[in-house]
Amino acid sequence: MNRFPRLQGDFAAICDCGGRLAGTASAAAAVELLARLGEAATGVAARREAVPYAGWQGRGARILLAGGEAIACHPLVRTVATPAEGLKAEVVDLGRGTPEEFDAHAPEIADRIVLVRHELMFNAGTIHRRVKYERALAAGAVGFLIAGPLEGSLVAGSSGRSGEAGIPAVGISPETADRLWPTADGFPSLRLFVETVEAPAEAQNLFFDMPGREDGWVVLSAHIDGHDLAESAMDNASGLAVALSVASEIARSGERPRHGLRLAFFNVEEWALLGSKVHAERLSQSELQRIALDVNIDSVGFGKRLTALTSGFAGLEPFLLRRADECGVPLRLFRPLQTNSDHANFAAAGIPAFRLVAGFGEADAAGRLVLTEGDTRDKVDVGALRDAARLTHAIVAGALAADLGERTAWRGS
Repeated sequence: MNRFPRLQGDFAAICDCGGRLAGTASAAAAVELLARLGEAATGVAARREAVPYAGWQGRGARILLAGGEAIACHPLVRTVATPAEGLKAEVVDLGRGTPEEFDAHAPEIADRIVLVRHELMFNAGTIHRRVKYERALAAGAVGFLIAGPLEGSLVAGSSGRSGEAGIPAVGISPETADRLWPTADGFPSLRLFVETVEAPAEAQNLFFDMPGREDGWVVLSAHIDGHDLAESAMDNASGLAVALSVASEIARSGERPRHGLRLAFFNVEEWALLGSKVHAERLSQSELQRIALDVNIDSVGFGKRLTALTSGFAGLEPFLLRRADECGVPLRLFRPLQTNSDHANFAAAGIPAFRLVAGFGEADAAGRLVLTEGDTRDKVDVGALRDAARLTHAIVAGALAADLGERTAWRGS
C-alpha cells in the first residue's frame, strides 16, 4: 500500500492558494480548499466555527530616507497607520533587541523609532518580536522596525499590538538596517508611511470528527493562515498537508479506534493564536476532559530533525519517544512551554499538548526563512515531509489506542 498518497498533491494545492494572510482572498480560498480536502481525507463534512477578530489589512508602506530616497518596507500585522504626511523621527538601533539592550539605551528610546533584528523562530532562546515591540512601546518609542534575516527580502509577522493603542511597525531588509546605523553626526532620521484599513472581521476554524468506540478525542491540529510575502509553505502548508495525510491514513484503515480523531484546522493563528484560543474558551469542562491529547503540526519538512515541544508535560515524553523508535524517525524533545503555536492554548487548558516542528535550534535550516519571501514550496523536502507524516501517524495511532493508565501518565498525575 502506498502510504500518504495525497501528501504532495495536498501540499501543492495549499501553496497554490498563496500566503493565506487572514482577511484576504487567499485565506478565504484556503478555507474552502481545506473544507474539501478534509472531507475527502476523513469522509466527514467540515464543521465550521466562527472566530470574530479585529480585522486588519495593510494597504502600503514605505520609508523615505533623509536624502529623499524611497525604501521598501512591509507593514506588520495589526500595525497602526501613520498620519497621511508620515511619521518623521530618528532611529535608535538596539541590535538584537534583548532586554539588556533596551535597558542600556533606555534614555535614548523615547520619541524615536526603535530598530531590532528578527530571530530564528525555532529556538530555545528566541526573543519574540512581540516582546520587543512591547518594550519599545512601553519605553516611549514612536515607531518600530524589525530587520529580516534574508538578503534582499523584507520580513513579515505580527506587530504585537493587542489593543487599540500602538505604534507603526514594519519589517525591513537587512540591507536597509545597515543604512540606519548611528554616525558621528548622531542618529539617522527617516519618514515612515504606513496605510491600513481596520474593521471587525470573522474567520473560520474547521473540524472533522471521526468518532471512536469510547467517548474521548485525540485532536490533530494545524493552522490555516499565514503571511503574504510568499506561499507560507513551511509555515504552515507543510503541517496542513501532514495532518490531512495522517487523518486519511486513519480513515482508510477501516478500523474504529478506541478514541475519536478530531482533525482541527485553526485560523488567525498569526493573530496571537486567536482561533484556537476562542475554541478552547468555548469548550465546557466536560468537553475539555474528553480530549486526551493535542498533536499540533506546525512547520515541518525541512532541517535535520523533528522536535516535539512538550509544553511541560514530562509524562508525555516516554510515549512520544517510543512511537518515534517504532517508526524509525528520530525525535528530539524540548520541555518548557513555548507559546508559539496552537498547542499552547490546549496546554493552558490542562490538556497534554505538543507541537511537532522541524529545524528547532538549527541556525542553517530553511526555517530561518519563515516570514520572508523565501517561505516557498521548494524549501520543503519531500522525504522530510514524509518522515513527519510517518512520525505523526505513529503518534496519533498510538494515542487513539491508549488506555486510561497511559493517558493519565501524559497528564503527569
